[in-house]
Amino acid sequence: MDLQTLWFAAVALLWTGFLLLEGFDFGVAALLPLLGRRPAERHLMLRTIGPLWDGNEVWLITAVGAVFAAFPGWYATWLPALYLPFVLVLFGLIIRAVAFEWRHSHSTEAWDTTWTRVITTGSLVAAAGIGAALGATTLGLPIDDDGNRVGGAFSGLGWPALLGAVAVLAFSVVHGAVFLSLKTDGPLRVAARRFALRWAPVAALPLLAWAGLVHLRSGTPVTGVLWLAAALAVLVAWVRLRVGREGQAFTAWGAMLVMAAATVFGAAYPVVVPSTIDSAFDVTIADASVSDYTLTVMTWAAGIGLPVVLGYQAWTYWVFRRRLTAEPQHGEPAGAHA
Repeated sequence: MDLQTLWFAAVALLWTGFLLLEGFDFGVAALLPLLGRRPAERHLMLRTIGPLWDGNEVWLITAVGAVFAAFPGWYATWLPALYLPFVLVLFGLIIRAVAFEWRHSHSTEAWDTTWTRVITTGSLVAAAGIGAALGATTLGLPIDDDGNRVGGAFSGLGWPALLGAVAVLAFSVVHGAVFLSLKTDGPLRVAARRFALRWAPVAALPLLAWAGLVHLRSGTPVTGVLWLAAALAVLVAWVRLRVGREGQAFTAWGAMLVMAAATVFGAAYPVVVPSTIDSAFDVTIADASVSDYTLTVMTWAAGIGLPVVLGYQAWTYWVFRRRLTAEPQHGEPAGAHA
């Protein structure tokens, strides 16, 4: 495997990891108005992601940084063409982070309700923006031979961006519901499980449609098998959730995302930004990549630093692996509070 392909795979892995991990805390936040009708329920929901949400965002920073460092041509085409979605992502993440920190500054119910709504809004906006950017990038942008956007400021925000936004939002909401059924007990667990059972088959459709369209455009038999595996994972997740095996359901639902993402990136390779104007204008990894020397240095740096980061995050998930109840358990780590 050459270095350009290796780093394309690394970028695909980073985006998949981000959606897999940040997806459930986006989903938990989105479900606050639906499942967290009482302050105690909202508090419990936020405790499930309290120690995790900020660490999950590291994957986004790393994914964008990897695109910038390894494929500056991709970054230079992508960002100007989709400026609005990226601004929305930044706005959503900023107000979300502020709300997490300020929510406990006062103990009044009005204050709590206001900042809880901001957490939900920021999460929905960020998830939609990321989905729009990835959907438009993998399904096609109106770019010319120089990689410049053709048309006005909204020309890149057609149906591919809409499909990507809906796909990420729908996946995240159900991902959050399955996560809540895994991490909580009592009435909230029952409500989250019921919600996921009702909506999982529907929520999977936009993501499967997105992956299917990329496969039909430029896929191979391997990506076809990956797409079928993604569809099968939805069924497995639903069946395991129905019999109360939340851990297996969470794994299967996550596997659906991984298989769908592998379909998208595998079918798109080696194109990183397809042009909807002319396929001759497609941006490939060869067009967008830095030199082999730079990629070699980056590979060594990633090989040293990545295991440390992954190990620390795995340790964090292990420490906070227990189910939570309405009141903090004796000895529960302080970081379990959002």
